[in-house]
Amino acid sequence: MTAATRPDNRRRAYWLKTLHEWHWVSSAICLIGMILFSVTGFTLNHASQIEAKPVVTKLNGTIDEALRAQLEKQLPAAKALKGKAPLPTELQAWVQKHWDIGTSGREAEWSDDEIYLSLPRPGGDAWLRLSLSDGEIEYERTDRGWLSYLNDLHKGRNTGAAWSWFIDIFAGAALVFSITGLFILKMHAGNRPFTWPMVGMGLVVPVLLALLFIH
Repeated sequence: MTAATRPDNRRRAYWLKTLHEWHWVSSAICLIGMILFSVTGFTLNHASQIEAKPVVTKLNGTIDEALRAQLEKQLPAAKALKGKAPLPTELQAWVQKHWDIGTSGREAEWSDDEIYLSLPRPGGDAWLRLSLSDGEIEYERTDRGWLSYLNDLHKGRNTGAAWSWFIDIFAGAALVFSITGLFILKMHAGNRPFTWPMVGMGLVVPVLLALLFIH
């Protein structure tokens, strides 16, 4: 080995070590997410063959006259906001106390005769309706099971800001994992002749399928 090749070998060893470190750290970060998104990718692809049996829960009640009158007084202010306003804290407290349902941070639809609050959630849906004329309040929740819940996590459907941040971080980690893997493949490709044909197949196969079978 000549003196000129030794710095090249040291440089290659340094970059290979660095790539391996970034590769394993990013893979550790996105490992569980990769398993989750892979499994739910399969279940979403076969959603029509996997039947879900929704479970519907219904609750009914009547608020007291004082609270109903207070809500009627707040109706003009809500209508001034184009009928979109959060539930008053007093009504939120009533729902939390009697049914243990959190409604904070959500906008309801106010009209002359009712207040309607949509409560979408992963794996199901829910809504709350209050009649301003007689104070009758009803709540309905539809639960489609754990599989539907996980599928909605995959799609980011009604999951909130925290899960949205998780998806962004996971996507970034998966990107680092893939790019570092590509560079590691490049550095080992000289001793592994099937490297680039396999990488090329990973590109050519989906492109052909899209061109030939997706219209």
